[in-house]
Amino acid sequence: MPEFALIKPERVFSYFEEICSVPRGSGDMEKISRYCVEFAEKQNLKYYTDSYGNVVIYKNGTAGYEDSEPVILQGHLDMVCQKTEDCTIDFTKDGLDVYVDGDYLKAKGTTLGADNGIAVAMILAVLESDKIAHPPIEAVFTIDEEIGLIGATVLDKSVLKSKRMINLDAEEDDTLTVSCAGGNDFTVKIPLVREKAFGNVVKISLKGLKGGHSGVEIDKGRVNANNLMGRLLNHLKFENDFRIVSVNGGDKTNAITNSSKAVLCCEKGDALCEKINSYLDVVKAELSGREPGFEYKVTVLEACEQEVLNKEVNDGLVYFLACVPEGIIRMSAEIEGLVETSQNMGVLKTDEKEILIQFAQRSNIKSGLDFLREMMTRFSLCVPCESSSSGYYPPWEFMKDSKLQKLYKDCYEAYYGEKPKVEAIHAGLECSVFSAAIEGLDCIAIGPEMSGVHTVNEKLSVSSTENTFRLLISILKRMK
Repeated sequence: MPEFALIKPERVFSYFEEICSVPRGSGDMEKISRYCVEFAEKQNLKYYTDSYGNVVIYKNGTAGYEDSEPVILQGHLDMVCQKTEDCTIDFTKDGLDVYVDGDYLKAKGTTLGADNGIAVAMILAVLESDKIAHPPIEAVFTIDEEIGLIGATVLDKSVLKSKRMINLDAEEDDTLTVSCAGGNDFTVKIPLVREKAFGNVVKISLKGLKGGHSGVEIDKGRVNANNLMGRLLNHLKFENDFRIVSVNGGDKTNAITNSSKAVLCCEKGDALCEKINSYLDVVKAELSGREPGFEYKVTVLEACEQEVLNKEVNDGLVYFLACVPEGIIRMSAEIEGLVETSQNMGVLKTDEKEILIQFAQRSNIKSGLDFLREMMTRFSLCVPCESSSSGYYPPWEFMKDSKLQKLYKDCYEAYYGEKPKVEAIHAGLECSVFSAAIEGLDCIAIGPEMSGVHTVNEKLSVSSTENTFRLLISILKRMK
């Protein structure tokens, strides 16, 4: 048995239990930040904290490692707070009700917050121990990762000296993550120009699509309901004269929209309804293999006067919705099976003043993300609108000849007797922010097995956490 396997992981679970007792929903970071500061003070460790609540704790290298290059151990402090309808827990005041179910830790009625509380617990256990051999450590605990990598973005990187980093925010213990996508939110606002029209009101509802995460599930062939609505309206426009009253679908840019609604006005509602049903019958058969739950409903109301979009905005919007780039834009030429660049139309909303359309843009290479933003700026000229970008974070690009990747693979193979999977993901990790700010940063992301994150079904494998912690100890020991 390797020497590091003698290290007991009980303290990891003790710290995780303590962390679960501290309110730490995104945007409510004061208590958990104070918890980390108090830990550092109790352990007589130097620390840094900023006005946002980020905390960095420093620990010198152990005997024989005093002059080794330092390493960043990193995780985020916040969790996504979800609960069942009958759960009475107040996330701003109460701790979680955690229990053991076989090999898994779960929380009664709420999310568990193992994403990313277990990373914090493992790092604290390393900082506390006087038995784990390691180089100088810069333990970085960031705030508000779940709502936009905020803590990692605002942290003053000059307080860090290391050129190598282990992020503990991965969720599969057999996988080494070596790259992630950068992101950008692209927004189009179309001012409403309305005029009066008399005719039947036709309501269209598309629903029952699978939806999903626009990073993790963008390659699963799932249909975006807003995109499908654009396809339908474009088809109808070839043969029918109608005006749009409203279109609505989705409320999160990073979610593949699973439903969309439109309200139209036309002179011959029954004829339009027949055309819609006929076309959607064809679409339903086309999608039956990948979207078996797809449903639609078309309703025709009596003729009345309506406020509709004028012809210029109406026709421009139909063109925009039908032709805007959507889904996978480009696959990676270097990493097999990796979506390199994508775009998701997550929000389509009509209010009193404008039509709001918002996209989540992702790419694993910076030039790809820049081009997508430029392309959308140009494409948006097809309709009178204002376009803007926000929430940009850079991609974490794959590093060839990474010493840290090789070290992890060697340690993993020594521990498990087999090679790990190596993966680049099309979602975001804080590694992207740190690698962009720290020149030459050699970075990997690892973590124990967990599932159902961000939901009340979240669970964390106990045995996987033990193995991941011991593997982390093995890596630190070899970092002379």
